[in-house]
Amino acid sequence: MAIRKSLRPPGWKWADNLSHDLGVQVGDTIWVSGMIAFDPDGNLVGEGDAGAQADKVFSNIAEILAVGGATLNDVVKITAWLTDFSNYPSYNEARTAAFPDRLPASATVHSPQLVFPGLLVEIEAVAVLDSDVAH
Repeated sequence: MAIRKSLRPPGWKWADNLSHDLGVQVGDTIWVSGMIAFDPDGNLVGEGDAGAQADKVFSNIAEILAVGGATLNDVVKITAWLTDFSNYPSYNEARTAAFPDRLPASATVHSPQLVFPGLLVEIEAVAVLDSDVAH
């Protein structure tokens, strides 16, 4: 039987009272919940700048993955929500920078509002440990 492991980076004060896990690992698969551009103290990073928010979100995803022994190179699928599709180019630039060697499957969806005011980007991810790329 596969063991379910909660993945929470230490020191993320804002995540202490969430009603869900930031990441869940079962076997070699990790699911990262919709991640936002908060620093460890719960402050919004990149207010008004979707590219800066996306960079922080990918950094946060990387921190959660690291708790489970994974990296962004292990990500096989992401889903992103943008509050304004005019921000797609800056989001796309951040996504390309986050995955320079291994592009994951990806979907991008418009959402008129995210869970906290000021958020422009939210991203969830699925990773498979030690996944290799076939060419």
